[in-house]
Amino acid sequence: MGSNSSSMNNIPNAQQLMQETGFSAAHILRLYERFEFLDSDQRGELRPEDFGAVRELALNPIGDRIISAFFSPGQETVDFPTFVRVLAHFRPTESNRTRDGAQPEPANSRTRKLKFAFQLYDQDRDGKISRAELLQVLRSMLGMQVTEEQLQSIAERAIQEADLDQDNAISFDEFRKSLEKVNIDHKMSIRFLR
Repeated sequence: MGSNSSSMNNIPNAQQLMQETGFSAAHILRLYERFEFLDSDQRGELRPEDFGAVRELALNPIGDRIISAFFSPGQETVDFPTFVRVLAHFRPTESNRTRDGAQPEPANSRTRKLKFAFQLYDQDRDGKISRAELLQVLRSMLGMQVTEEQLQSIAERAIQEADLDQDNAISFDEFRKSLEKVNIDHKMSIRFLR
């Protein structure tokens, strides 16, 4: 652990990030190495194009939406602490970890994971997934595998099933309810020490 602690000293706010995200020292070190690799210009920050080096994102049909989730509206770069905080959404949950009321809900909680997933659809950030936003994601994910008519039908059915208040859009609460039986932890977890 001696080499870990000396390397941890080079990482800004490492202890705070560990507390905030639940990542271990080994995870933070690995993420810092990954961040430095992506930061090929050694600016100490990443731009959207820097994520192009992540093969899994380049191959993912909604990779551009995932990348944009790292950036607040109008923000063109992301620093290491922000990078770690976003990746914490993908940390597997610990079923035996409890929190008291004073602690904020961890980024990898079911609710926070669902909010993260919701924002991948809600591109205009109005708190609703419109039919047009759903169609954009479906087109990205299914592309030429289905016809436009089939895409329209899938979107229509998804909206009908999830839209409890009949406003032709899906709110976060409706999104959450529609995914009650889905193992979101399994679907939104990355093993960080491979």
